[in-house]
Amino acid sequence: MIHNRRRTVARLLLLALAAMGLPLIAPTAAGADPASSTWAKLRMCESSDRYTTNTGNGYYGAYQFDLPTWRSVGGQGRPDQAAPAEQDYRALYLYRMRGWQPWQCAGMLKLPADADARSKRVPTYTESAYIGGGGKPAPPPGPGSAKPPWPGVVYRYGDCADPLKTFQLRMNAFGYGFTGTGCYLDKTRTAVLDLQRANGIKDSGLLGPKTWEAAWTGKPPR
Repeated sequence: MIHNRRRTVARLLLLALAAMGLPLIAPTAAGADPASSTWAKLRMCESSDRYTTNTGNGYYGAYQFDLPTWRSVGGQGRPDQAAPAEQDYRALYLYRMRGWQPWQCAGMLKLPADADARSKRVPTYTESAYIGGGGKPAPPPGPGSAKPPWPGVVYRYGDCADPLKTFQLRMNAFGYGFTGTGCYLDKTRTAVLDLQRANGIKDSGLLGPKTWEAAWTGKPPR
């Protein structure tokens, strides 16, 4: 009886607020995500909290993504080469898709799941900023990414230069896995040709202004 009266009073109050034109604000699910301290425990167990770790076992970065899982949540390139904030974002994305299931450490640590586990609700970078990696999220590949000016030199096989390193690291956004040597060798030639063919540029293998532009604003290579 008391509960029924309380519910009646609550309904009347809501109706009164609506009649007065006041907004009715419902709580959001954003607060349901795991605490930053929980993520820190997970990272410490998975990678000793090292965002750049690559031990050669097929798992990368602070959250030890393998490449198929990383790509399943929209990750580009390799996780250990992504900015910390990008790794945080993809980890939250994965958590919302699959809960703690992908991380063995989560089971070992007995991390509690909550309302957003497997919610399928795609997060924003703002929502993942609390996790702890910090820094600005890595820009996604394609139109809109910051493009450095073309260096004014056409590069070819055998050349070594700092702008070639910039190009190589940019191509990591498409999964090429360059270490950034700055030298134009076989792997760079493959990336240049792939990019030229994807964007209707003559596949000369020369890294000129059109190919440079396409790396930031063109179609991604197949």
